[in-house]
Amino acid sequence: MHNKVTKAEAALTREHSAFLFDMDGTLVNSIAVVERVWREWAVANGIEPNAFLNRIHGMRASEVVRREAVPGLDVDEQAAILLQKEMDDVDGIVQIPGAAEFLKKLPVGTWAIVTSAARALAERRLAAAGLTPPEVMICAEDVVDGKPDPEGYKKAAVMLGILPENCVVFEDAPAGIQAGERMGATVVVINTTHSHPIDAPHLSIGDYAELGLIVSEDGKLKLTSSTT
Repeated sequence: MHNKVTKAEAALTREHSAFLFDMDGTLVNSIAVVERVWREWAVANGIEPNAFLNRIHGMRASEVVRREAVPGLDVDEQAAILLQKEMDDVDGIVQIPGAAEFLKKLPVGTWAIVTSAARALAERRLAAAGLTPPEVMICAEDVVDGKPDPEGYKKAAVMLGILPENCVVFEDAPAGIQAGERMGATVVVINTTHSHPIDAPHLSIGDYAELGLIVSEDGKLKLTSSTT
């Protein structure tokens, strides 16, 4: 009887057609900015900030504000205010170690970014981190339902001409991990920016130096581990 291949093992044994990346916490370390802006908002609205900051990652600002249901607040107005604050603050934004080198190995048309950030904010943060946006980037305004709904990742797969189950989703937040799972994709978890690693059955890495990449003659992508 053969042992069942785990999800973590499958990420390193299968060939894939495209890689879909979240941005914040996955390609870009913007956690200092995010927590500065959202901590201030939480305190101003009577929300205990420490627990609150643990439940905001990977979601659109409007969905976070709507979920908290603070009486008297207009969701769209608050989301616009928060967006501007985050646009104005790029201090400390850097790429996740090894991200640029890893992305350079990927052939054009085999990767995309799917982020809960607005497009203007995504472009600003990528620039601050020294990363060039791909041809396909799905942002907050491009979807009806944000993560954990898989809509954004499915749209990216369609735009790349790839079946969802042939994609790898790179994520750092529970909402995004769930989106990748619900799409049927392979998931790789990036644990660089969080103090406690996410407990998930997927391949988990600290940074991109832990991954190698083989590109076949027909453009298929295969991940390898550089730590074994």
